[in-house]
Amino acid sequence: MQAEALKELVQEVRRRQAEGQTIELKSAEHGCPTKLYDTLSAFSNQDEGGILIFGIEETDGYPVKGVYDPQDLQKKVTEQCKQMEPLVRALFTICEIEGKIIVSAEIPGVDASERPVFYKGVGRIKGSYIRVGESDEPMSEYEVYSYEAFRKRIHDDIRTIPEGKRRLLEEKRLNDYLLAVKQERRNLAEHVSEEEILELMGVISDGVPTLAGFLVFSRYPQTYFPQLCITAVCLPGTEMGMLGEEGERFLDNKRITGSIPDMLEEAVEFVRKNSRTKTVIDEDGHRRDKPEYPIKAVREAILNALVHRDYSRYTENVPIRIEMYRDRMEVVNSGGLYGRISASELGRVRPETRNAVLANILELLKVTENRYSGIPTMRAEFLQAGLPAPVFSVVHGEFKVVMKNNFFKESRDWEENILEFCTVPRTRSEIIAFAGKSRTYVMTKMVLPLIEAGKLNRTIPDKPKSSKQRYVSYSSAQDFALCCEVREKV
Repeated sequence: MQAEALKELVQEVRRRQAEGQTIELKSAEHGCPTKLYDTLSAFSNQDEGGILIFGIEETDGYPVKGVYDPQDLQKKVTEQCKQMEPLVRALFTICEIEGKIIVSAEIPGVDASERPVFYKGVGRIKGSYIRVGESDEPMSEYEVYSYEAFRKRIHDDIRTIPEGKRRLLEEKRLNDYLLAVKQERRNLAEHVSEEEILELMGVISDGVPTLAGFLVFSRYPQTYFPQLCITAVCLPGTEMGMLGEEGERFLDNKRITGSIPDMLEEAVEFVRKNSRTKTVIDEDGHRRDKPEYPIKAVREAILNALVHRDYSRYTENVPIRIEMYRDRMEVVNSGGLYGRISASELGRVRPETRNAVLANILELLKVTENRYSGIPTMRAEFLQAGLPAPVFSVVHGEFKVVMKNNFFKESRDWEENILEFCTVPRTRSEIIAFAGKSRTYVMTKMVLPLIEAGKLNRTIPDKPKSSKQRYVSYSSAQDFALCCEVREKV
């Protein structure tokens, strides 16, 4: 970062009087802060990293206090960076504001294969942190394990289930699967026994079913894993806990169990049964029914949750959730995104697969295509239906898909909706699909006024027409846009 860019960053932070997801202020007027480990860990463990700014006091007005000694400060911060595993390498910048010296330390985000970055003094479990808004929060044991599983290539879908006897697997589905393997994997069609095929394909191991094999072929996997199921509810309001006209908490409520293929079909039927249908008349005067949600997209969302959820021992007591509200439907599963991919890259970048054996089994059974087409299909189906694009997010180790409908008239105006949707950077096409209006109308009548009002930011402000342009709401993610501006000038 150049000195001028640091001055602009400080000016903006003082104007906002707030830190953020990627900015942390530290007073260093009388010495170097002695415990930077939590922030060094938290910044290193997020893709965009973060910036520590020394010499600004986090009190009313955010006054410039300066640092006691810029040379010694850099030395002592570097010493603390060396106490991290893996080593953190900070990039320092010095500038002068109001006659006082300000120092920044840019902390780069590390690759997912090297996370979590932690303080060696207390160890990986207690020394790993994650950034949540303006604070550094200790990682849970499960969050630490998630990174370990990716780095060590631990695949929980192929762990064996000693109590899950081979005789409990459904023979008809096994036979269909074996036939499919022989047709699709010709090198296994001859001179390989059926038991060997099941071993080679990860259905069993040493004669004992794997978790993937048990979840697909067992008549009732919930015998040993009662929470590896789906809980589906249809609610009368827009929030959990809102009651219906007669005091009812749920319009429908069901626990869906069985093998993965069976749960998938039953869950889709639950959504179909509880979805409302609108009758519309097209330009030719023909009547047709328009469902609340595109069923093909619903199936993809549920299948994605079943195939890509975390099946580790940490999450085996947490079911997948389907929650149908009056204005939207949510599908939630345990496990954040696997590997290096971010939520904004979903459907555009080929991800690594958490449960590769499970996905392969379901592909051969024609349950899934296993071609990473699920999220693009969901987006296309909602766009064709004239509905806002599905929103994908990861919060506290859970992956959530939110699908909105056009049946419920929200009390909030379009401005609030757009700003909430853009709390993560969005492309033009995503905003247009979300708003459900023409491209010209959305960009000139909705997006541009928000930019002019200072409520919405371009991530590449100097190139408004860039194909890489994203839009992010100022109030909720302003530090992201600010850091993008700073890095553009570096």
